[in-house]
Amino acid sequence: MTVADQNDISGKTTGWRGSRQLWLDAARDAFVDAGLDAVKIQPLANRLGLSRTSFYWFFKDRDALLDALLDDWETANTGSLVAATDAYAETITEAVLNLIGVFLEDGPFEPRFDLAVRGWAHRSEPVATRVHLADETRLDAIRRMFGRFDYDPGEADVRARTVYLVQIGYISMQVREDIGTRMARIPDYVKTFTGQLPSDRALTRFHARHGFVPQGC
Repeated sequence: MTVADQNDISGKTTGWRGSRQLWLDAARDAFVDAGLDAVKIQPLANRLGLSRTSFYWFFKDRDALLDALLDDWETANTGSLVAATDAYAETITEAVLNLIGVFLEDGPFEPRFDLAVRGWAHRSEPVATRVHLADETRLDAIRRMFGRFDYDPGEADVRARTVYLVQIGYISMQVREDIGTRMARIPDYVKTFTGQLPSDRALTRFHARHGFVPQGC
């Protein structure tokens, strides 16, 4: 930050500067839409209709914003996945349905954000390290989920990898499916992941949770 910027901040006691979350949301939108090079202070200020110096009330510099962006990604995506694996389920099939639900369009996991961070990892070793650690955290959570339902460690590991790599494949290939097609495939995905078909009762609850009404109902 320049001396002029510091003087501007020290003398500015009135007026709206936005908020930390506002700047972070703008950075995330720019990042997901146009890539890392779009996450720059002046273009973000222009997007928000705020002064450049307003940024420095909330972040030390661009690097601090980028660190916050990664923290936001871990909270939104890794955090939501881990929470789903810990959610109450009567059976392993219901547990896997909880996990699959995270990745649906109305779920908390943000596929485009994940894809953008993985692209960033190709340019930055520290980011690649964080992505690797996030993947391990996610896989470990899914392994523990299978372990709760008495799968032995080796089988739990392979099934966890099968679940997770399929979902990441959907993201990396940018697969587009309408909700009817996706829902029709889910019972067989669950059988592939667990060795068991989900019950009609579990599927009914799953559909209701995601506002889906099967044709003919």
